[in-house]
Amino acid sequence: MALPATIYRVAIQLADVDRNLYQKLQTTVARHPSETAERLLTRVLAYAVAYEEDLAFTKGICAGDEPDLWIKGPDGRVLTWIEVGQPDPERLLKAARHAEQIVLFAYGPARYRWENQHLAKFSAIPNLTIWGIDYDFLQQLVARLQRTINWDLTITEGNLYLNLGDTTLESSLTLLEDGNAVGS
Repeated sequence: MALPATIYRVAIQLADVDRNLYQKLQTTVARHPSETAERLLTRVLAYAVAYEEDLAFTKGICAGDEPDLWIKGPDGRVLTWIEVGQPDPERLLKAARHAEQIVLFAYGPARYRWENQHLAKFSAIPNLTIWGIDYDFLQQLVARLQRTINWDLTITEGNLYLNLGDTTLESSLTLLEDGNAVGS
């Protein structure tokens, strides 16, 4: 029998000074049994950083042909395709042909090696934006992960200030490729 997904309740008080966006976000996120805590938290961060009214989580890891998050138009077309991790370049190239904007939130202990191998290939994709997320920052979040996620997140000048009760974590988002997508 397959293991069930673990459900997380998420409440984020978002103050995105860079975009003049102040919003209380509430959602639930399912963590697939094979998904790491780092990946789950990167999806939640991507949701907050790229937040727009119609942004939604997809089936994610269970559906290989879908991104982690997306915005779909009324006609069903994908307007914004958001991935997390270190995907194969061909996946992003294919997505770029079908969506108006592609945003990747790259993270992981081998992120710099992945960047060295693939980043040059992405410069030819005009609708692709790639953000780098600090892996040590994610590790600090993982250490504090609970089934109910309550964050006060401020984004200003490309920096993240995340209040978790009496603890404040700080990190920068590194713009690796600028395709003028959300969050840039």
